[in-house]
Amino acid sequence: MISLPNIIFALVMGLLMSLSITLAATFVRIGAIENFFSIWLEVWLVAYPIAIVCILIYKPFASKLTEKIVKKIK
Repeated sequence: MISLPNIIFALVMGLLMSLSITLAATFVRIGAIENFFSIWLEVWLVAYPIAIVCILIYKPFASKLTEKIVKKIK
């Protein structure tokens, strides 16, 4: 179920993860060129909404899988 806490979590986590990943991937791909930040912003504007949707979809599955793995470890 998509609740307000899950939406807020997705927004925050999506922001942090998409900023970090697009920064690293863009830098590796094009290097420190003059217009790096404008290119990075374009990439991030696409990645951020995708990250939010993915977090909302995958969070329940990831939580259940994590529980199973932790139970097996114990």
